[in-house]
Amino acid sequence: MEPRSGSPINAAVEVLGDRWSLLVLRDVIFGDRRYFRALLTGSAEGIASNILADRLVRLVEAGILTRGTAARGQRARYSLTEAGIQTLPIIYALGNWGLDWRPGSAELRGRQRLMRDAGPAFLAEIMDELRVRHLGAPPRPHDGLGPFERLDAAPAEPEATPGEDGAEPEATRGEG
Repeated sequence: MEPRSGSPINAAVEVLGDRWSLLVLRDVIFGDRRYFRALLTGSAEGIASNILADRLVRLVEAGILTRGTAARGQRARYSLTEAGIQTLPIIYALGNWGLDWRPGSAELRGRQRLMRDAGPAFLAEIMDELRVRHLGAPPRPHDGLGPFERLDAAPAEPEATPGEDGAEPEATRGEG
């Protein structure tokens, strides 16, 4: 698919810019949902099967996912490509914006807070683990829990409506 213009932002938005594509990627990355049925039934937002099928085709055509071959009657498994793994910082940035500006569940806010507090090295660990799971890369040694186990163990954060306590979101504190 050729982008409508030469703008790199436009090119990215044409692939990733709709709600469902980003949520499918979120579920593949953080939920390790790699089969159509798991993506359909595991969607907290209730994606329709025809929308899911369309987005999976689009993400495969864009080189973000690959679709494994499946014999008749077997399920095809989807895997992230390196380009798909590189969407993690985008999803992380959106999550940080949501943490600052939108309400959300205590559990998922806690996971996003852990990623934010752990910083870029933690994102790199997640990306390395995704390469192991999706690209067959050799695992890297690490002390203690892996990145996904640490996310699963993240403490829930109290629910709050942004701005309800009168405080500015973290992203704007201390700025000019």
